[in-house]
Amino acid sequence: MRIAMCASEVVPFAKTGGLADVVGALPLALEEQGQEVIVILPRYKGIDESKFKIQRLKDDISYSIIGKGIKVYFIENNLYFYRDGLYGDKLGDHKDNLDRFSYYCRRALELLKEINFSPDVVHVHDWQSSLIPVYLKTLYANDQFYKNTKTMLTIHNIGYQGLFPKEEFEKMGLPWNLFDIEGLEFYGKINILKGGMMFSDIITTVSPTYSKEIQTKEFGFGLEGVLNKRKTSVFGILNGLDYSIWNSETDKFIAKNYSAKTIIDKVKCKEDLQEYSKLPKDKNVPLFGIVSRLAEQKGFDILSSAIDKICQMGVQIVILGTGDLKYHLIMEDMVKKYPNAISLHLKFDDSLAHKIYAGSDVFVMPSKYEPCGLGQLISFKYGTLPLVFKTGGLADTVNEANGFVLDGYSENDLIKAFKKAITAFKNEKKWATLITKAMSLDFSWKESARKYIELYAKALS
Repeated sequence: MRIAMCASEVVPFAKTGGLADVVGALPLALEEQGQEVIVILPRYKGIDESKFKIQRLKDDISYSIIGKGIKVYFIENNLYFYRDGLYGDKLGDHKDNLDRFSYYCRRALELLKEINFSPDVVHVHDWQSSLIPVYLKTLYANDQFYKNTKTMLTIHNIGYQGLFPKEEFEKMGLPWNLFDIEGLEFYGKINILKGGMMFSDIITTVSPTYSKEIQTKEFGFGLEGVLNKRKTSVFGILNGLDYSIWNSETDKFIAKNYSAKTIIDKVKCKEDLQEYSKLPKDKNVPLFGIVSRLAEQKGFDILSSAIDKICQMGVQIVILGTGDLKYHLIMEDMVKKYPNAISLHLKFDDSLAHKIYAGSDVFVMPSKYEPCGLGQLISFKYGTLPLVFKTGGLADTVNEANGFVLDGYSENDLIKAFKKAITAFKNEKKWATLITKAMSLDFSWKESARKYIELYAKALS
């Protein structure tokens, strides 16, 4: 099959979140399984020409190669993309995001014709590329080049929808009759993601549970009605994990590499993390790690309520990340109150993240909602047991045989889960069984790619 992957961010070229990781890894896994794939994204200011060996195709198109031979095409437009921030800056979203990403979608479709890549499937991701299915079913409806092309939309987080004022509708070059309940209208505004959902042949999300959750009022962010209407075309495929980056046996950032067979060496990583974090070196104290945005969605509302009591349980906690100022202040107060129990790192630090995954005993991820989550998948590979709330991809991957699950979403439930983890940690035999189970799990991209190929075939049939 010929697949054109369209997204606003792709590792290693441009990244703000998990979307980039997925679109960087999935094409490589598809190529391994014999598919012909290209990738199209905007050429942002931060994409370094020499670092990525970028070559010129035409005035406004350049490309690089990933994998064995996947061409990544960059759409260039200095007015729209040569600026700081992919979607916004410290003042907020860029005011012309509708112009920027509608331009990207139109130019991507023209580019496919120029390079004569007639795709079986155009796979788009999130709202930034969601106008592509809309354009294909309207402006390009009679274009012979696309007569057999199908579309798939993957929703990575339904909370981000691409909402714009009605007055900007004409910027997209679409007829006004699409501004209605069956099109892009959403409570008097334009909703780009809704358009993608209405016009795509297949809709996927990044875990089976999340695909069901977003069809409910609680998690649908107002689009649950659209998803229920399309429910026979909605599927969930769990994201994979790149084990060339996240692997306790080969990780260059950690104090000592180890496997399930040499798990005793994990204690050296724990000591290294304790030393780095200025916590007492003690292998008998359960160490809880957190790598996260400090935000309510990530469970920091219940964690900040419970943290004082948790620090009195004879544990150590290492937190890495940035987020809402109120949570920064709460955690900073806890560090002053319990300097031997909590270590706080308000920054982004890739090498420290690796140290936390390897050096912790438990990885804490009590997200209120989590479309897929990579943290729990990474922690499995490092023999670090996840502690999670049962939602989205966390519900699909963590259970009592490989981690700790909150019964409900509250301060008390979180404290109970911590107590459960501490009790298990003190039982050497039980702990060893849990770690062995966790480290045997395989969440490589191979299986996820196979499921995507099945859905591409379903769309074409």
